[in-house]
Amino acid sequence: MLQERIEPAWIDAFETVLRRCAIQPGDTVAILGETQSRPVSLELARLAASRLGAHNFTVVLQSVFSAGEPVSRSTGASAAIQQLAPVIAALSGCTLVVDCTVEGLMHAPELPAILKGNGATQPRIVYVSNEHPEALARLLPDDATEARVKDHVKRVRGASAMRVTSAAGTDLSISLKGAVAGGNWGTTTRAGTLTHWPGGLVLAFPAAGCVNGTLVLAEGDVNLTFKRYIERAIALTIEDDHVTRIDGAGVDAELLRSHYAAWDEKEAYAVSHVGYGLNDAARWDSMALYDKRDFNGTELRAFAGNFLYSTGANEVAGRHTRGHFDFPLRHCSVTLDGQTVIDAGKVVA
Repeated sequence: MLQERIEPAWIDAFETVLRRCAIQPGDTVAILGETQSRPVSLELARLAASRLGAHNFTVVLQSVFSAGEPVSRSTGASAAIQQLAPVIAALSGCTLVVDCTVEGLMHAPELPAILKGNGATQPRIVYVSNEHPEALARLLPDDATEARVKDHVKRVRGASAMRVTSAAGTDLSISLKGAVAGGNWGTTTRAGTLTHWPGGLVLAFPAAGCVNGTLVLAEGDVNLTFKRYIERAIALTIEDDHVTRIDGAGVDAELLRSHYAAWDEKEAYAVSHVGYGLNDAARWDSMALYDKRDFNGTELRAFAGNFLYSTGANEVAGRHTRGHFDFPLRHCSVTLDGQTVIDAGKVVA
């Protein structure tokens, strides 16, 4: 395990991200954490904001632990704010919120109220993924990744259908009509928006009833919720957005069946989002080099050429659940209205 202490290079990394978020002297930066946040991330954010001359303050909330339900990971929906009006008011009045909560505010119920602002100020949010700072410093945002993501966001938004195939047997048809698509390159300068660092991927949240086919998790693909490389293939049958069959032998398939069933709700089996990674600096093999507690795995969501399939909450389709899986797949081909954008795991120039 690497030591989590203040390192000059890590302050530099946080400063780079805040600069790319256009923080100026005199701006107000809120640093949001919870009792289970990495203390080093809160301190690095504070030091970086101070370097830039921004007024800053830190809010640390009590982490929330749910009894009587399965363990949840990688939900993107921190429960720490608990609809506390003073906290929402404080965050909504800032220039930038540096979100260091464990799961982040991406799907948190308080997010719309925070991004709406207070009438005089409308904040933007950068979620610092719960990674070891060493990983964050390796995956700094850059101009090339930002340009690539913006280009692919336009392609996805302009398409009516996505198809995903692989030699392993994946054959998935996704209607993009009514979908909400966006991308992330690790920073934001626009008020009322949220980004996450590391970035480098494009995603679409399909409307209800838009995903059908077969998704094969092959050897070396990733069950990111479990932080585990797949060792024996699993075939998921997807009908009308929902996983209806899980075929496969071995512990990978058994773990998947068990955790899906533990939520005991249909929504947990349904598609959350689909997309693909575009970050050349992110590595598929990095998960093998960290202890599970040291990383959240955003690098695995963003490595260039992966197809990312996720199940769980999907506001666009009107589905809400705390059960969530992220599956980054290698060696897939992705087409948009018949045009190939990912060819057997390689981004098409």
